[in-house]
Amino acid sequence: MNIILFGPPGAGKGTQAEFLVQSRGMVQLSTGDMLRAAIAAGTELGLQAKEIMDAGKLVSDDIMIGMIAERMEADDCRNGVILDGFPRTVAQAQALDAMFGDKQISLDSVIEIRVDENALFARIEKRAAETGGARSDDNAEVLAARLKVYHDNTAPVLPYYEDKGQLVTIDGMQSVEEVNKQIEACLNSVA
Repeated sequence: MNIILFGPPGAGKGTQAEFLVQSRGMVQLSTGDMLRAAIAAGTELGLQAKEIMDAGKLVSDDIMIGMIAERMEADDCRNGVILDGFPRTVAQAQALDAMFGDKQISLDSVIEIRVDENALFARIEKRAAETGGARSDDNAEVLAARLKVYHDNTAPVLPYYEDKGQLVTIDGMQSVEEVNKQIEACLNSVA
């Protein structure tokens, strides 16, 4: 089973992905982690990405899709993957669809965790207090900037998947357990 998790920063995507990793044996694919791993491993795509990043530029969609395709071939991905943080644009979503089609891989569900943004600021403040500010992005100023990026760039991808009948929206204002229960029910319905 292959899914995409959407939601603004602080919506709980990481927490829900951890649950799915445990309950379903899926692998959470973070594009940032994949880039760092490919660079460290010295793969052809990693070397291309490093050169681009060292020049201060953004890694192209083609390279990102190639890394995802390469990573999905690993044995640990046979139970499926959770894409978190990708796609961020409609062009990336279209390229991801094309790659899935070429590899005869299905995208089983696109799940949006929708939350009240005012509550996100309270969540971030609580997380910062609980962790002693361990994450540098746990503050209102950074959250406001990340929310703007999410609304400007990523949120426009949601109608793309809605038009394809793949988007399911979960109320992220419920308890963590209830959100997980609804995500599991969604995935059970498409399995």
